[in-house]
Amino acid sequence: MSFENCCAMRDSAERSVTEHVDVVIIGGGIHGVGVAQAAACDGYSVLVLEQAGLASATSGSSSKLIHGGLRYLEGLHFSLVRESLRERSLLLKLAPELVQLQAFHIPIYPGTSRRPMTIRAGLSLYALLGGLRPANRFRALRPGDWQDLDGLDMKHLQAVYQYYDAQTDDEALTRAVMQSAADLGAGLQCPAEFTTAEITADGCTVNYSHNGMDKSCSSGVLVNAAGPWINTVAGRIHPPPPTTAVDLVQGTHLVLEGRLEKGGYYLEAPADRRAVFLLPWKGRMLLGTTETVYSGDPAAVAPLAGEEAYLLETLQHYFPQRPQKVVDRFAGLRVLPSAGSTVFARSRETRFETDDPHRPRVVAIYGGKLTGYRATAQRVMRLLHRTLPSRKPVANTERLKL
Repeated sequence: MSFENCCAMRDSAERSVTEHVDVVIIGGGIHGVGVAQAAACDGYSVLVLEQAGLASATSGSSSKLIHGGLRYLEGLHFSLVRESLRERSLLLKLAPELVQLQAFHIPIYPGTSRRPMTIRAGLSLYALLGGLRPANRFRALRPGDWQDLDGLDMKHLQAVYQYYDAQTDDEALTRAVMQSAADLGAGLQCPAEFTTAEITADGCTVNYSHNGMDKSCSSGVLVNAAGPWINTVAGRIHPPPPTTAVDLVQGTHLVLEGRLEKGGYYLEAPADRRAVFLLPWKGRMLLGTTETVYSGDPAAVAPLAGEEAYLLETLQHYFPQRPQKVVDRFAGLRVLPSAGSTVFARSRETRFETDDPHRPRVVAIYGGKLTGYRATAQRVMRLLHRTLPSRKPVANTERLKL
């Protein structure tokens, strides 16, 4: 979100901010604004503190997909895929101008590690987990249709499967969810840097700086939705809440000249067999992503030359006749649990840490997917209901149009 737009929403929010709110949320990414919307729907007063701009970090640097996560089936993450497909179906209804179905194509060659029977089985399970709705159907394209696939290399091509997932503008979606929360009374302070918080049995005192001024407010609970800064924020809370050891994993995308007329492509990178997407994006092409463990200031993340070469090599492998003019590049950071497994194999399940599982004052959101933000917010609210006073709900996120 631009600074000007953020300020415009901030100014309207300032008038509704009081000395005490029920819920303070640190972070204006998709999960922070999702919790703000859910809390406001449940009748609670809410304040979001965002240091730079809505979706200015991870939430604005995604692959722009609202999807079940076909590749997560390989890790047997069936519940994650089922939930994501359900959320995709909901968002297609609730935000038709922001979330739209897109055809995807999976080409198979002799060197492709996932053979046709494996792909067919995976797509069948994908459709089953999605409830066999029309949007979850797939098919094998006839060889006579292959030459129309945006210049896809036909040499030794053995099969092409077509299925559907959805695309979105991640920044616009984040703004729309925050606007929905604001329409229900939620406040936004931006730019606002969280400095410290004191947690007691009676609630939280939250200190932050806004426009060069030190401010504070009290709240019933504090939600840490700071994404790559999550453990930095946790370190400013007293007493210190439990944390999860994480790796920050960089994902780089390239925006290239050229158009795709037939939809998106799910490609197997020749270098390491990872999934790489080539997608239509605002009259150009979006190519991504990578997975590189990152250390350093999250605000300083930037695409690496090696990542760009890796992505362009993948594009060249499948579309040898297409020009490779890069017009933009961006990188974002995923928050994944530290583990001995490869980054590609790690779980994308959302994790929560609380200071007290029975009556939490602090809830931290680790990881999560853009697609599942609404379901994640509902789980956070189930935790917060153990602490917050009962209120009469005023809306339902399952039926709230964006």
